[in-house]
Amino acid sequence: MKRRNFLHSLSLGSGLLLPFGRNIWAATTAGNNENQKKLIVIMLRGAIDGLNVVAPFGDPNYASLRPTIALGRPGQENGALNLDGYFGLHPALADLHGLWQEKKLAFIHACGSPDSTRSHFDAQDYMESATPGKKGTSDGWMNRVLSELPGVSTPTRAISIGAVMPRILAGNAVATNIASGAAGTKANVLDKPQVGNAFEKLYQGNPKYAKAYEDAREAHQEMMGASMENEQQAANGGAPLPAGFPDDTNRVASLMRNDPKIQMVFMALGGWDTHANQGSAKGQLANRLAPLGQGLANLVKRLDTLFDDTTIVVMSEFGRTAKQNGNGGTDHGHGNVMWVLGGKVAGGKVYGDWRGLSTNQLYEGRDVAITTDFRTVLAQVCEKHLRLSDLRLQIAFPDMPKTQNNINLFVA
Repeated sequence: MKRRNFLHSLSLGSGLLLPFGRNIWAATTAGNNENQKKLIVIMLRGAIDGLNVVAPFGDPNYASLRPTIALGRPGQENGALNLDGYFGLHPALADLHGLWQEKKLAFIHACGSPDSTRSHFDAQDYMESATPGKKGTSDGWMNRVLSELPGVSTPTRAISIGAVMPRILAGNAVATNIASGAAGTKANVLDKPQVGNAFEKLYQGNPKYAKAYEDAREAHQEMMGASMENEQQAANGGAPLPAGFPDDTNRVASLMRNDPKIQMVFMALGGWDTHANQGSAKGQLANRLAPLGQGLANLVKRLDTLFDDTTIVVMSEFGRTAKQNGNGGTDHGHGNVMWVLGGKVAGGKVYGDWRGLSTNQLYEGRDVAITTDFRTVLAQVCEKHLRLSDLRLQIAFPDMPKTQNNINLFVA
């Protein structure tokens, strides 16, 4: 098979040559605009089927491995949307095809964690800690990046949308968790003066708790002030299904536009563990992908000019088997596809060392092999976009693999 080489948390309701082959350069700080560059990370919990998100319709093995769930070729009924003549986008993600054509969207195929686990829990933990195979890591990579960014830290510099503070933002740097849906930015019982004052008195004798409480109240007040209401009134790990994602992305865009202190955002969506009745162009997977695509398109549109300084990363813990199972679905796999969107992304390309779907190229004879470690993608985002220096990147991403790749995700 010929290879294709493509180019501390709150909860509210130049340096060295790095070992994986990056060029030497010294990052510069942004002066008074140190929060100008934004990063949004979206985790798809449950292991999305990357082979039907960015389908290799040009591989003769694709359709034979998936007789009932493979996407048709572009131009056929319910066929994939053509990307480059070999890969095609799932038609349920039609809202994103324009971004691809504008070269603001890129994919990295055969990408993921080198750890061989097929456990959702362990794989998600490794993607969030960025230390595959090491369960003892106490913090998440987004928190480590947050700690290494220049500028003054505030409670709302990093926010998470969801029920609980995620692993990826756990650590020493302060971050804020707000609930999904409109309730996350509404007044709560602590906003009543008598209740708030009572808690202040309760924590007066403990500086640590008093500081945490004050940070939480400050973050909540900022979120209320920046909310869209003021502008226009297990495998899932607790992550919501994608149905409400468009509304949440509208809120996130409004928060970011109204509060310039927000620099990093994390969101998670569940529902991607498609063991049975997955469907092809229509069906279970398509029903999940449609609101995901709509939400991402909404986010880009509502960010408006802020999108020029924003990078959005979409990732999942692992991919799914190349061959469909007897239930019309797919089982836990290995390699997957990462998505990168942004105003300065060198999009319109499927990157990665794609080796095809022949049996001798599949990992353990069943899965897409991983040829790009997900950490090299994240490190490039943090280097080229957030402008982290090499020394700071080594702290944020310890034990970076000593491999090189020809991926350049950002325009010069």
